[in-house]
Amino acid sequence: MSWFESLILGLVQGLTEFLPVSSSAHLRLTAAFAGWEDPGAAFTAITQIGTETAVLIYFRKDIARIISAWFRSLTNKAMRSDHDAQMGWLVIIGSIPIGVLGVTLKDQIEGPFRDLRITATTLIVMGIILGVADRLAARDETGGKHRAARERKSLKDLSVKDGLIYGVCQAMALVPGVSRSGATISGGLLMGYTREAAARYSFLLAIPAVLASGAFELKDASEGGHVSWGPTAFATIIAFLVGYAVIAWFMKFITTKSFMPFVYYRILLGILIIVLVSMGALSPHAAESAG
Repeated sequence: MSWFESLILGLVQGLTEFLPVSSSAHLRLTAAFAGWEDPGAAFTAITQIGTETAVLIYFRKDIARIISAWFRSLTNKAMRSDHDAQMGWLVIIGSIPIGVLGVTLKDQIEGPFRDLRITATTLIVMGIILGVADRLAARDETGGKHRAARERKSLKDLSVKDGLIYGVCQAMALVPGVSRSGATISGGLLMGYTREAAARYSFLLAIPAVLASGAFELKDASEGGHVSWGPTAFATIIAFLVGYAVIAWFMKFITTKSFMPFVYYRILLGILIIVLVSMGALSPHAAESAG
């Protein structure tokens, strides 16, 4: 891998990891369109550690508060009703579905699910779902001519049932094109949560899954010795810096703006992929294991 390739792929990872557009799809499409060799699962996993480090730093106060309250609740019964302690349990509970499905569907995830026609379909379908969820949220927030605005739920209203539903939504992102943030935010909006609450829990929920996956792939990469460590480290730093900026922008963006630009983008990109594959200009198996 060249330094230029690592720069571009690091930028793509940082730009798309937290937006509801699917980073795995974009990494693969970038490699396919550029005619580059597959960067490999190890490269992707390591650069994801960079973007998750951005999450850890951006939400450091929330994370420190949640971890502290959770540990204290293990020995202090009075702490078990504390919101932060409950959030610690809800992040653990919400991480169960992706752990179970990631293991049981491993062969499908690394095989049939990687067909670009499936990626295109999930980009379009999840784009439509995100659009519907966003419209429902907007209707509740603004009301209408014949109805009053309705208050939506915050993270203080998060229950075990909702946490599991969020977790199932996150697990859907095992299929390229779905998008971890897109699926969990859509699920949160459909359950009646605010945009900010849905996005915040989405980012917190991703931490255990991504870091566990990254650590697993990093171990395999270290033992295999087939990673270009210089370019990979460079891409990871780029992904971290860009990812942090994207989180800061995105959290401000969703407080006043709609998700519809991402909806239109997903649908148009999905249609473009279908057209290119149908015309034979793009193989449905191009850069198959990228991302």
